[in-house]
Amino acid sequence: MIVDADGLNLLSEEPEWWKPLSEGNVLTPHPGEMARLMNLKVEDIQADRLTMTREAAKLWGQVVVLKGAYTVVGSPEGRVTINPFANPGLASAGTGDILAGIIVGLLAQGVAPCDAAVAGAFIHGMAGQRVAERCGDMGMVAGDLLDAIPQALRDLRGNVAGPQS
Repeated sequence: MIVDADGLNLLSEEPEWWKPLSEGNVLTPHPGEMARLMNLKVEDIQADRLTMTREAAKLWGQVVVLKGAYTVVGSPEGRVTINPFANPGLASAGTGDILAGIIVGLLAQGVAPCDAAVAGAFIHGMAGQRVAERCGDMGMVAGDLLDAIPQALRDLRGNVAGPQS
């Protein structure tokens, strides 16, 4: 299961909300949602995104994708990955839904939850970078990002497979 947006907001209203959740879920909060889930201020989350993500993932027993510039992905085992992309266009409405969709698509293909989250965040960021290179990061909308995902995947395939003959 992947939990985003209002799902996260509803969870944050329950004390110890993480206890009844099964393993293998992916939570995708932005800093405001993360602050609500942890009963902290956004400033506290932003001050040390890496540590906050690691601690939350361990405590909750879930994969956590803390969205934002240089999205951080944490696993319950303490693994943390920082996405190399920082694109303000990815903060526009609907782009988080696209991130969730990419991760769900990878999960549906049998990719492990943490690996799906890391790969999903990277594909999402790479697609955002392609849109920014083409038309700038101001005015980017979710549809622009959606259209850039196939090219990002082709680029990744070429880099993983090596030179094409």
